[in-house]
Amino acid sequence: MAEAVVLHPSLRLVGRPLPRHDARDKVAAATAYAADWGMPGMLQATVLRSPYASARIVKLDTGRAAAMPGVAAVLTAKDVPRNTLATDVPGQTTAVGPLRATLHVLATERVRHQGEPVALVAAETLEQARAAAEAIEVQYEPLPGVFDPEAALAPGAPRVHEAGNLLAHWRIARGDSAAAFARAAVIVEGEYTTQFVDAAYLEPESGVAWIDSDGVITIRVSTQVIEHFRDVAEVLQIPQNRVRVIGPYLGGGFGGKEDVTVEVYLGLLALRTGRPVKMVWTRQESLLARAKRHPYRMRYRTGASASGEIVAEQIDLLADAGAYAYLSALVLLYSTVTAAGPYRVPAVEVEARCAYTNNPPTSAMRGFGAMQTVFAYESQMDRIGRALGLDPVEIRRMNALRRGDSLPVGQVLETHVAMPELAERVWAALGPVRPARAAHVKVGRGLACNLQPYGRIVWLHDWSSAWVGFEMDGSLVVRCGVPDVGGGQASSLCQIAAEVLGVGLEQVSVHIGDSALTPLAGTTTASRQLYMSGNAVLKAARELRAQLLAVAAPMLGVKDSALDLLEGAVVADGGRSLPVPDVLRRCAREGVPRSHLAVYHAPAGEPVDLATGSGKVFPDYTFGAHAAEVEIDMETGAVRLVKYVAAHDVGRAINPQSVEGQIQGGAVQGLGGGLLEEVILEEGINLTTSFASYLIPTAADVPDVEALVVESGEGLGPFNARGIGEPPIGPPAAAVANAIADATGVRLTRLPLTPERLARALGLLGKAG
Repeated sequence: MAEAVVLHPSLRLVGRPLPRHDARDKVAAATAYAADWGMPGMLQATVLRSPYASARIVKLDTGRAAAMPGVAAVLTAKDVPRNTLATDVPGQTTAVGPLRATLHVLATERVRHQGEPVALVAAETLEQARAAAEAIEVQYEPLPGVFDPEAALAPGAPRVHEAGNLLAHWRIARGDSAAAFARAAVIVEGEYTTQFVDAAYLEPESGVAWIDSDGVITIRVSTQVIEHFRDVAEVLQIPQNRVRVIGPYLGGGFGGKEDVTVEVYLGLLALRTGRPVKMVWTRQESLLARAKRHPYRMRYRTGASASGEIVAEQIDLLADAGAYAYLSALVLLYSTVTAAGPYRVPAVEVEARCAYTNNPPTSAMRGFGAMQTVFAYESQMDRIGRALGLDPVEIRRMNALRRGDSLPVGQVLETHVAMPELAERVWAALGPVRPARAAHVKVGRGLACNLQPYGRIVWLHDWSSAWVGFEMDGSLVVRCGVPDVGGGQASSLCQIAAEVLGVGLEQVSVHIGDSALTPLAGTTTASRQLYMSGNAVLKAARELRAQLLAVAAPMLGVKDSALDLLEGAVVADGGRSLPVPDVLRRCAREGVPRSHLAVYHAPAGEPVDLATGSGKVFPDYTFGAHAAEVEIDMETGAVRLVKYVAAHDVGRAINPQSVEGQIQGGAVQGLGGGLLEEVILEEGINLTTSFASYLIPTAADVPDVEALVVESGEGLGPFNARGIGEPPIGPPAAAVANAIADATGVRLTRLPLTPERLARALGLLGKAG
């Protein structure tokens, strides 16, 4: 019924750059972080971690620590009811078996990476907890480790896990690549390397847990997944309805809070002590122990015709999974599907593997495997263009995917592909080339494009739910379990509901991120929340609108198709109107609901055989293009970013201000990974555990990012929006690398693109390394 309800032809709120509903409180520092929460009688907790990357635990004695003043609990693996966290991916199997990621809550006989949790301590003060953790007696027997994925897959390598070091293997084969390469006029080969990167979110992992008056373990935690209440319940071996997870409005995540962080530890300690418990990791602890972005080694061989069309590609991907599986197999799947980029490649072979090592674990981070490959395929496109004398826009224009084309995996693109126009727009937006400021400075420009899936893999049968209801005075309430750690998802939901139901944004209140009190909405990952929860709110609001108009129609003596909801009133074609509260009172008398709970189910599919290219993997894709202008100091190798432009087809911008923020923020984060950021390891030992050594970009490092919001009007989200949370992080590293090559003639193939690496490549510091 609701789908037939016609909305007002000119949108009132959707498409307007409105301030977020929570902006004032955040600016005024009135919004509480997870770490700001406190309760009377609260204990402080800490984690004892392994200093070794690979070792056997010979002895673990907590007696002295448990007897120290103020100590309420000391827990080791033997105290955990179920000491395993597991993640299954329904219906999908790699070449090495079903996708099932498991790890220990606390280490048992062996530690496999530096920072692996060994014990938990809760005490009256944080100082007492840390002193007790230091008093725990642990004897380790160091074991041989393996710290490179290539070495991990070699015969005779030390085994990280008994089943072997190969975690996952995906393969795509399409067309006759041997014959296509034989016809190619030019063949370009390259090896590209990306690094370990930390999410470096604003708030480190933190939370507070307590047992409420009903005996429910309640955990207020900075997370992207309130559904982790199920994981906590499984570990504690209690019913899932005895655990509640609440997410605050800020803290940042970027994928790093998709996995369980402090939730299980807090649940264990609250259950053991019966008291409120707080755990806040230091920045050093977060940088040391949390899962990172996967480093990749990518080998590309690309053939093109004399006119520039790509005819064949051979791609070999190898990722470092670190010590535990986490989401590595899925990250690798994203890389495999997107490895050829937003281009038509009639013959392609992709071999993709990820291996266990004794490095820190790797898992989800913004871009989720689809961003590492951008550095490789966009470097290849630039090199082919240069070999054939084609400019960066032209080589991409002639090879760009179009609607109706299929990806190497066999998925047909069913919505608009804005690739050529995006590349043209960002290149034109750079304007005239700036003259060099000095004789030793060279200026260069680079272009990079990408495609990024939004929404989860179709065989996961994703869904999200939302409740929308009117109060009797005409004010509106939205309830949705979306975690919003700063991305602005909650405000977008308000804007959608207010648009459909004809109220001002100031009349809408929203309740989010509570596993007990808000309808579950799934993870804030995969650029899915606007798509999924936005559609759930849209569905609920349309149903509620239909219910109200059906009641209002006889009150006004017209058909409901002749009615609209505007500015808190039901308005008829002739200008007559009724205040919404009047209609709500009639609804109450007639027993018509004044609210609606809706569930949105994403388009679903069955698992595909990647090797045969048999079908759909993701719901849809967002396309983008970025352009960079750089100045290179030829005496030092220093790179100065002068201008940066980023364009993405977002389908429809629900809130252009938020969309611009996502594009700018994603681009800056991508530039950080391209130019500065690297977790440096030495035999598995992390040498970058502070922001003094792990460098993230500041305002002085990047220019203002010019965001071009392109609206094709085609997308699967509400009002035809596309996901935009992840796509902007993909192109920056490649755009800058291509600009450096344009300025200097030197091609850097390893990230980050540091002055030292460029200086070596220019011969200023001896041989390139």
